[in-house]
Amino acid sequence: MILYVILYPERVKTLPTVEKIIEKMKNQPRGIRLPEAEKVLEAYGYNFARQKGSHRHYINDSGDVITLKDPLKISYVSEVLERIGEK
Repeated sequence: MILYVILYPERVKTLPTVEKIIEKMKNQPRGIRLPEAEKVLEAYGYNFARQKGSHRHYINDSGDVITLKDPLKISYVSEVLERIGEK
């Protein structure tokens, strides 16, 4: 990230933070894209485990698994919010 800031300082202000994505998830759950949900999950300790078709599975250190399917539906966004303790 430091190298990115040095090379592209003007872009750093436009990168969405995890907090902004969480607020967007709460206010506009239909407008969330898969990369945004992945960024939130990774910030909360989930790692990509495997993929089968369009289903992507993420797991945290305690063995909790969450499945996301592209395109994201409201139920998947709600599930992410519940898992990270924001709902």
